[in-house]
Amino acid sequence: MSVRFGVFVPQGWKMDLVEIADPVEQYEAMTAVAKAADAGPWDSIWLYDHFHTVPEPTINSVFEVWTATATLARDTSRVNIGQMVGCNGYRQPSLYAKIASTVDIASHGRLYAGLGAGWYEHEWKAYGYEWAEVPQRMAAFREAVEIVHRMWTEERPVFQGKHYRIDGPINEPKGAPKLWLGGGGEKVTLKLVAQYAQGSNVGNGNPEVIRQKLAVLREHCDRLGRDYDAIAKSTTVEVDLTWSNAQAIAKVESVVEAGADYVIFYIPRVAYDHEPLHRLAAEVLPQFG
Repeated sequence: MSVRFGVFVPQGWKMDLVEIADPVEQYEAMTAVAKAADAGPWDSIWLYDHFHTVPEPTINSVFEVWTATATLARDTSRVNIGQMVGCNGYRQPSLYAKIASTVDIASHGRLYAGLGAGWYEHEWKAYGYEWAEVPQRMAAFREAVEIVHRMWTEERPVFQGKHYRIDGPINEPKGAPKLWLGGGGEKVTLKLVAQYAQGSNVGNGNPEVIRQKLAVLREHCDRLGRDYDAIAKSTTVEVDLTWSNAQAIAKVESVVEAGADYVIFYIPRVAYDHEPLHRLAAEVLPQFG
C-alpha cells in the first residue's frame, strides 16, 4: 500500500514554542518547518485549532489556525495544508465554508479543510462560546457539515436546522477544499465521513482503534454506496525522539496494517531542530512509497 505522510508545524498548542521568547521569531520557526516540509517529500503540513495550550492553559503563544493556514499557504508552494481539526463551535459553518474557500484559492487548491465537533471545554468557556454536552455538539456538527458541503457545491443553498440556518448565501469563488473530518464517533462522525468527506482521522496511532473505526466506516460506505477507497484514512503518530529508524518504520507498519493509508507525524522540538524531520523524510517515508 502506498502511504502518504503529513507533519504538524510547531504552533504553540503543545508548548512547542516556549523556548523562543519573541513571538515574531516563534512564527518564523513555525514557517521554517512548513518550508522544510514543502521542500521535502511530505504531502502535507497540519495545524491544530486551539487557543490555549495543553495539558493546561498557560500564558504562552498559540497561533490561530486559519490565520496561520492562510499565511503558510503563501509561504509554501507545493505541500498541502490542513487542520486537525477545525472546531465547529468556533465559527458559524457558513463563515467556515467561506474562509476555507478563500484559503483554498490562496493556496492554489492545496487545502485540506479539517472540521470536528470540538472538545476543549476550558477554551470554549474562556473565549465566551456556549459549552454544550456531547449530544448537542454532535447534532450541531451534523448540521454544520451539511451546510459546508452545500456552500461548496450549490449556488444559493438553503438550510433550516435546529442549530443553524442559511438562506441563499453566495459563496464565490467556491474553490475546491477537501473536507477532512476528525473523530471516531461511529454513529455521527464516521457516517458523515462516508457521506461528505475526502479524509478521516481516527485512532491517534492506536492500531486496534484504527481497525475498529475503519471497519465501521466501511460499513457506512457500503450502505451509502460510497467508494471506501476514495477516502483518505489518516491517523496521527507522535514521534518519540529516542526511536531508531527501524522503530519508526515498525510504528508506521502497525497503523498501515490496521488500515490507515495516511500518517501525520507530530515531532516534538521540531521548532528547534529539523534533523528528525529530515531523517524521517530520508529514511522512513521512502519505505512506504
